Amino acid sequence: MALLEVEGLKIHFPIRGGLLKREIGSVKAVDDVSFSIEEGQTYGLVGESGSGKTTTGRAVIGLNHVTAGKILFNGKDLTRERRKDRQLQRDVQMIFQDPYSSLNPKKRVLDIIAEPLRNYERLTVAEEKRQVASLLEKVGLSPESIHKYPHEFSGGQRQRIGIARAIALKPKLIIADEPVSALDVSVQAQVLNFMQEIQKELNLTYLFISHDLGIIRHMCNQIGIMYKGRYVEQGTTDDIFENPQHIYTKRLIAAIPDMDPTKREEMNAFRQQIKSEYENSYRNFFDEEGLAYSLQSISDTHRVALPQKG
Repeated sequence: MALLEVEGLKIHFPIRGGLLKREIGSVKAVDDVSFSIEEGQTYGLVGESGSGKTTTGRAVIGLNHVTAGKILFNGKDLTRERRKDRQLQRDVQMIFQDPYSSLNPKKRVLDIIAEPLRNYERLTVAEEKRQVASLLEKVGLSPESIHKYPHEFSGGQRQRIGIARAIALKPKLIIADEPVSALDVSVQAQVLNFMQEIQKELNLTYLFISHDLGIIRHMCNQIGIMYKGRYVEQGTTDDIFENPQHIYTKRLIAAIPDMDPTKREEMNAFRQQIKSEYENSYRNFFDEEGLAYSLQSISDTHRVALPQKG
């Protein structure tokens, strides 16, 4: 059984208008999304801004209301049982996108990391300090840092503090929402490699959210590509990168910067091909409203949003 199963997830936000602010419609931020993650694996959600990937992650952690569908964690429905099951609350944690705004600037590192511990455990002051110091060591920071404030750290160090807070309760699943997008490129690799190290050490499972396919390829076993709240393609990392089928997926891959000068000509030809394909066969991939079709299986691991045949 998968650790996390998302079934038919829909998240609609009401649109209100008029003097009485009555509901006059809704925005379908997430529309019928399903996926599962095995324990110890990393599942990547990819898409441009507004695609619904962050909204999906926030629903899993409980920060967004679910309109329809199920979110199952170890067989338990998070949408129904989270509030009364404290173990479920402990087992699912989040690393936020911006290390500059996700840490309270008025609190010391000790209080930032100890906050989840104080909510779920009764520790003496000495025990609390020992645990926080141990967590700081685990994320590669000095235990003496417990009395410092966030502004005394670099962006990469702040994100490590955020990771320490996320793993303080020994969770099983971590939602990582664009965890390195606010960091310099030189620091991104350090944080990503560190996340992989602690994943192996603590047997963590990640739901990794990003718009950067290069990072997703480095981090993930399975990938879901989202566009306007729907899936356009879903498969293993090899499925997505070696055999992309949907035009939107191909356009995302074509947008990856050239790192190998010897392949620049090949990539330019690929980009021209994708541009022509997009202009000439748009209706093969999107309906009249510009939305993706339902997913169709093209192999045991690979599904693509294509119109029903016949």
